[in-house]
Amino acid sequence: MAHHLSGKRVAVIATDMFEQVELTEPWKALEEHGARVELVSLEEGEIQGFNHYDKADTFRVDKAIDDADPDDYDALLLPGGVGNPDTLRTNGQVVDFVRAMFESGKPIAAICHGPWALVEAGVTEGLTLTSWPSLQTDIRNAGGTWVDEQVRVDQGVTTSRKPDDIPAFNETMIKEFAEGRHAGRRVTAQARS
Repeated sequence: MAHHLSGKRVAVIATDMFEQVELTEPWKALEEHGARVELVSLEEGEIQGFNHYDKADTFRVDKAIDDADPDDYDALLLPGGVGNPDTLRTNGQVVDFVRAMFESGKPIAAICHGPWALVEAGVTEGLTLTSWPSLQTDIRNAGGTWVDEQVRVDQGVTTSRKPDDIPAFNETMIKEFAEGRHAGRRVTAQARS
């Protein structure tokens, strides 16, 4: 398998109650393509994965958000689950990190409820995204267009709906992360922080 991502560093931002397969499968695909992947969370220690509503495995955090610098990463992955992104979007440092990645043109991939962080960061205006269906009103209210598609890319932001979409999500994410920066992106709306 070609290593399109050799030398690229990817931040995965997650906290407790992330949908485990939405972290582990994209992580595996990123590593298979040569990326260096780091788990960033609200604090050091471990976070709890979930298989829908059931506890799954715990994962060691590589770096707390306090110590994470967007300039150190080439791309960002935001897994879903309901509790994970709902908690992340209330954390100002996470929101600032997401906004900084977007403003710098770095590729971002978000699946399921992961796009909530994009909404909170004020970066969805003018973008066409997909997500778990319950986010469509939030995306539209934030100036984005929501579509019910397996995977959608707009200006280097890759979004997907659910675990069943992971194969297409991973393929598209790898392509976008390999492509790198997307010039000319900027935040057109203020975050709701």
